[in-house]
Amino acid sequence: MRKTIVLLTLIFAASFKALAASVLKQDCTLLSRTLDREVRYTVYLPDGYDSDERSYPVLYLLHGLGDDHRSWSQQGEVKAIADRAIAAGEAAPMMIIMPDAGKSWYVDSYDKREAYETMFFEELIPHIDRTFRTRTEKEYRAVAGLSMGGYGALVYALHRPELFSASCPLSAAVFTDEELADRGGVFPELFSRIFGPEILTEHWTRNSVLALVQAMPEGQKNAVRFRIDCGDDDFLYRGNSALHVLMRDRGIPHEYRVRDGGHTWTYWRTALPEVLVFVSRSFRRS
Repeated sequence: MRKTIVLLTLIFAASFKALAASVLKQDCTLLSRTLDREVRYTVYLPDGYDSDERSYPVLYLLHGLGDDHRSWSQQGEVKAIADRAIAAGEAAPMMIIMPDAGKSWYVDSYDKREAYETMFFEELIPHIDRTFRTRTEKEYRAVAGLSMGGYGALVYALHRPELFSASCPLSAAVFTDEELADRGGVFPELFSRIFGPEILTEHWTRNSVLALVQAMPEGQKNAVRFRIDCGDDDFLYRGNSALHVLMRDRGIPHEYRVRDGGHTWTYWRTALPEVLVFVSRSFRRS
């Protein structure tokens, strides 16, 4: 009996060590010329990264309003969730990059005082590809995020479909023109700073998820795989529902999931495993 207990203990310890072999590096930095400041990010490196020489696909995982580059690793428990999914064979071994975007809404402001999107594409992605062993082809790069980051995951895939194989917005901050026409919606001061005092301007149209989907060329409809997930009690249900209907009407392939829940970390933690599975299908079919 004692030998059995010892054996089980050793097996458990070995299993735990295997799960814990990934690395989470917080407070990594990039000195951005575009923003004239440091941009912090957290990186998840899968088990094996430090012991082999292979290159890995990359998921850019974006935070929401009021959060930062540490939120997905702390409240979101990304390391434990990714470890389990990869160890179970449900997700491909991948790197996960979680940058700090402040309250930028992941776009360039109308007056260019905060050119976050320019920084993301011209500095952050090249920096990650130089610093880590990434697979740099479109097929091995995906983007996901929650709330403000869900909007970012959508607008980045729509602006630069040649760079991403998959986009997975969670509780995405997608707003209709009607919602914003009402004094700038739920964030009037913030949106005025980002999109301009009048808000419903040409700059908003260039960054409106619904407008971008409406104007999507026929040849782009299959360029990115989309998975949209929003809780049935989420205050952002209207924009997510409108996006689903518009994509259906325009014949744009996508998955749309409505589960029980609201705008909470409980919801996003339970969504993350499916995000990892979904993007892994893109990585593995390439």
